[in-house]
Amino acid sequence: MSTIHSVTASFPDRVLPYPEAAQVVFDHVRTLTEKPPVEGIPLLKSLGRILSEPVVADRDQPPFARATRDGFACHAADLDPSRPLQIVGQLRSGQSWTGPDLKAGEAIEIMTGAPVPKGLDCVVMIEHVMIEEVMVEEVMVEEVMVEGQSIRPIDGRKWVSGENIVPRGAEAREGNVLIAPGTRIQPQQIAIAAACGKPSLSVYARPRVAILATGDELVSLAETPLPHQIRNSNSYSLAAQVAKGGGDPVILPPAPDVLSSLEESIRGALTSDLILLSGGVSMGKYDFVEQALANLGAEFFFTGVLMQPGKPVVFGRVPFEAGHRYFFGLPGNPVSTMVTFALFVAPLLARLSGQSANACKPDFREGRLAETVEVKPGLTRFLPARSESGIDGTRVSLRPWQGSGDIAAASEANSFVVLPDGSGTLAAGAQVAVLYL
Repeated sequence: MSTIHSVTASFPDRVLPYPEAAQVVFDHVRTLTEKPPVEGIPLLKSLGRILSEPVVADRDQPPFARATRDGFACHAADLDPSRPLQIVGQLRSGQSWTGPDLKAGEAIEIMTGAPVPKGLDCVVMIEHVMIEEVMVEEVMVEEVMVEGQSIRPIDGRKWVSGENIVPRGAEAREGNVLIAPGTRIQPQQIAIAAACGKPSLSVYARPRVAILATGDELVSLAETPLPHQIRNSNSYSLAAQVAKGGGDPVILPPAPDVLSSLEESIRGALTSDLILLSGGVSMGKYDFVEQALANLGAEFFFTGVLMQPGKPVVFGRVPFEAGHRYFFGLPGNPVSTMVTFALFVAPLLARLSGQSANACKPDFREGRLAETVEVKPGLTRFLPARSESGIDGTRVSLRPWQGSGDIAAASEANSFVVLPDGSGTLAAGAQVAVLYL
């Protein structure tokens, strides 16, 4: 059985409204200017990583004037329903035109993506012309047998120079920065890098994040818990969120509710770049996390937030070598742990991963309530919800739950509706903020 140890240091009681607490974290995010170490990795392994060096266009994009439609390349001034244009050749994507320059009254059939021959300034779509047979001798052009045919526009619209053509360099010029450092690599950035001939990218190393669950009631996943015990699920949910957020999770053995043991565990975690503690931050007789941190010289920026779930969340830093290590003390209830991670830990982790400061914000989006909801004063509430997106926006439905220990409800949810501190009623259809983990 655990015993109460005498305290050797004190810590402040600083409980903030959610907007103020979020601003405190972001203020620290902006102070982090030291960049993580850099490493080179293969392009396909860079997904989700943070770019450390810019990706620069190695040539104009596109490198030639490109047809954006299947049709016929010609001079726009020649398109007149009263005068047919003679087809003198065909050009597929991957080919270039080697025939003579086209004269007035001539056109070539062209496929989407093919380079438009020099001097031609318009591609008229197949749907907008009528193909006519003319009695001329067959000729061989670009290894394609072209029978005598002509095209005639079928409407009286005015065709303009540049129609259905992307000019050379319209997307980027050689030497332009296409992906800036600090960008999280997504599939579209993979495409850009590949188009620039980048088989590998320079990215920031993942920060190591120590995960330390606390509590005498915790057992490992391999053990069969006794009636008064629970499995250590928080360490695994946190590890998943750390990995998704760009960090390298390091799960430490759970610490018992003994002050000296907890201090020793935290000391061992200081070699990581960020420390996450789960449990032991409430007001219970055996909640020693804050005292252990204080004994190690911790500086506390807040010791609670007026929110549900997650009110006991703690944020601060501990001296280490020539600097310090940031820590978060997260509540032990699993839904509280996941929500407070998304709100407070994820932005700081993103910055430690090398992401630009302005991008380090929780993932809030807009949605509309599917049902009427009562708003209660005193706390900002984050309630499990199902968000369904459609062409007319996002519809959000609250999920029934039994409080911050209800993992089953959280697993059925894909988001959290944000109900601001206040009183009154939010009617069905009201616009609300929605948090995504």
